[in-house]
Amino acid sequence: MSLLKSHIRNSVLKISKRFQQVQANVNVASTLPNGPIFRNCTHFPDRIAVRDRIASYTYANIFISANELSKEITKLCNGRTGERVMFMCSNDVNYVITLYAIWISGQIAVPLSPLHPKNILLYYANDSNSKLLISAPEYSDIMQRVSVNTNSNLHVLDEKMKLDCAQKTIYNRSDLDGGLPNRFYDSNNALILYTSGTTGSPKGVVISHKNIQYQVTTLIDAWKWSQNDVILHTLPLHHVHGIVNALLCPLHIGAKAIMLKKFNANTVWSYLLGINAKPEDRKISVYMAVPTIYFKLVEEFQKVFKEDPKMVEYIKNTLKTKMRLMISGSAPMPNSLHEKWLQISGHSLLQRYGMTECGMVLSQLYDSERRPGYVGLPLPGVSARIVEKNEESGELNTILECANVDGDIKFTKKFYKSDNHRGELLVKGDGIFKEYFNRPEATRKEFASDGWFKTGDICEYSSEAREFKILGRKSVDIIKSGGYKISALEIEAKLLLHPDISECIVVGIDDEKWGQKIAAVVVLDEEKELTLEELRDWAQDKMPPYWIPSIIKIVPKIPKNAMGKVNKKEIIKAWN
Repeated sequence: MSLLKSHIRNSVLKISKRFQQVQANVNVASTLPNGPIFRNCTHFPDRIAVRDRIASYTYANIFISANELSKEITKLCNGRTGERVMFMCSNDVNYVITLYAIWISGQIAVPLSPLHPKNILLYYANDSNSKLLISAPEYSDIMQRVSVNTNSNLHVLDEKMKLDCAQKTIYNRSDLDGGLPNRFYDSNNALILYTSGTTGSPKGVVISHKNIQYQVTTLIDAWKWSQNDVILHTLPLHHVHGIVNALLCPLHIGAKAIMLKKFNANTVWSYLLGINAKPEDRKISVYMAVPTIYFKLVEEFQKVFKEDPKMVEYIKNTLKTKMRLMISGSAPMPNSLHEKWLQISGHSLLQRYGMTECGMVLSQLYDSERRPGYVGLPLPGVSARIVEKNEESGELNTILECANVDGDIKFTKKFYKSDNHRGELLVKGDGIFKEYFNRPEATRKEFASDGWFKTGDICEYSSEAREFKILGRKSVDIIKSGGYKISALEIEAKLLLHPDISECIVVGIDDEKWGQKIAAVVVLDEEKELTLEELRDWAQDKMPPYWIPSIIKIVPKIPKNAMGKVNKKEIIKAWN
C-alpha cells in the first residue's frame, strides 16, 4: 500500500510540474511584446534555438552573430534602410543569422533556394532590384555569376561563422541590444517571397513585419506551441510554410528547431524515432511537411519496417507517445495517404490552408477530429467569404461569409442553396500581404472592390462537417466537361484508391465536343501495368461516369517544384 501511495504521489508531482511548465510557456507567449521576431532572443538568451549538422546554438549566439553581420550589411547598403537583400543559405543556422541580420539592419529579405537555376535567380534579382546579395560559402560560385550579371554587390559569409556563433558562450547584456526602434518595424516590410508562377511570371509578394507578427502569434496560439517543443525542420526556406510556420513560430516562443540540410526519408525516420541520436535530439514533438514528403516516408516505412510486426508496433507507439503535432500543407493531402499515415504513426494529420499572399488563414482545430480532405475554419482574426460570379453582370455574389472573432466562428451571411456552399474563396485579415513588388495593377486585380483578397481557389463549406474543403485552383483544378464543373482533386483522391496507382494528377484537355476531356497522369507501383480500359472498368462504382478519365498517360515520375507542387499548366501545354 505504501508503494502504491508513493507511486500516486510521484505521479501527482509529475503532473503538477508539467502543468507548471505548460502554464509558464503560456505566460511567456502572452507576455512577449510586439515587435520584430529577432528581438525575442533577449527573453530566453541561453535556451537552444537551433541545432544543425555542425552544432547547437543558443538564442544569444544567434542574435550576437546576426548583430555583427548587420553592421556589414548596413555598410554595404550605404547606411540606407528598406533595400532588398537577396540571400542564399542552406537549411542551417546561417539562414537564421542572415535573415535576422537583414532585419536588424532595416532591410527587406529576399530568400532564395539552392534548387533555383541561374535564370530564375537572375529574374528574382532584377525583378526585386536587389542591390546586395549574400551567399553561404557553398553557393558563392553561382551567386558570383548572378552578381556580375545584375551589377549587384556580393557578400560571402565567413566559412567559420557557424563555429564562431556556437562559441559565443560569454556575453554581456548589452550584446543583446540591436536593431532599429520598434516603430520602424511597425511600418516597414520584412520579406519578399516569390509566387510559384502557376498564373504567369513569378511575382514578389511583399510581407510586412506586422504581417509576420500576426501570422506567428496566431499559429502559436492555434497550434499550442510552447518552449518545450522541438521541431524537425525539413522544408524549403523560401516559402511561407518553411519560414513562418516551421521556423519563426518556434523561434518566437523560445522553442528549438533541428534543421536538416535537405529531406531524406531514412534520416527523418531516424530522427523521429530517436535512432542513433543524441539525448537532446530525441525530444522532437512537432513535424510539418508537404504530402510528397509523407508519401516518401510511407514508402520508406513499407520498404524497411513493414515486414517486422514488432517494429511496426514500436514505431506507432513511439510516434503516438512522443510527437505532439504533425501537420500537412502546401498541397492537397490525398485521403488514402492521410489514412496510411494514421495507421503507421497513430497521428491524424492536422491540415490547414494558406498562400504566400496571406499566410495561414484556415486550419483544423488542434483538438478536433481532423477529418481527411478538410482544412478547418478561419483562424482568429480571419474572415472568409465564398463567392459565385454572376455570368451576366460579372459581379461576385456572396454565398457564405464568416469570421473568427476571438475563437468563435460567426456567420454574417449564409445563403442555403444546398448543404454545401461552393465557390471562390476570398479572405480578409491582418496577415494579408501588402502588395506585389512594383506591380500595382496586378495587386489591384487580386483584391475585390471592398478589399477582400481573391485566393483563386475554389472551396466548399460543408454544413455537415462544419469545415472548409479546398477543391482546387479556379482555372486549373476545376474541369468543365459536358456541362459539368468537376474537381480534379476529387478525381485524384478516388484514383489513388486503386491498388496499383502510387501517384496521379488529373487535368482537363481541350476538346471540341466535350469542352474538356478528363486526363490522368499516373505513376504505377513497381512492375505493375494498367490500361485505360482496365482503369475505366475499375472506376465504374468509384465515381460518377462523367468523372472517369477518358485519357491516361503512364509516367515514371510526376515533375514537382521544391514545395511538392505540380505545375498543371505546363503539363497541359506539353499534352496539347
